[in-house]
Amino acid sequence: MAKHEKALAKLCLTPPSSDIKWNELKSVLEHLGYEEKRGSGSRRKFYHKEKNALIICHQPHPSPDVDKGCIADVIEHLKTYGFI
Repeated sequence: MAKHEKALAKLCLTPPSSDIKWNELKSVLEHLGYEEKRGSGSRRKFYHKEKNALIICHQPHPSPDVDKGCIADVIEHLKTYGFI
């Protein structure tokens, strides 16, 4: 199983895993066709051209663990656009 598949499985757990790392989330989104666009500071945007879909979240620092609120928003977004 590839890294992005493992990370996507973590996102699909109920409740979602609380130890999702930034690199895992980024890998999943890029695999699904999102392109990372840098915002200001730690803000990151992921844009899916075909679906005209945008995800905005903050890259965590100094810890690599993604905030639970960001995870919830990403899951809802991916469900809305039919990715999960």
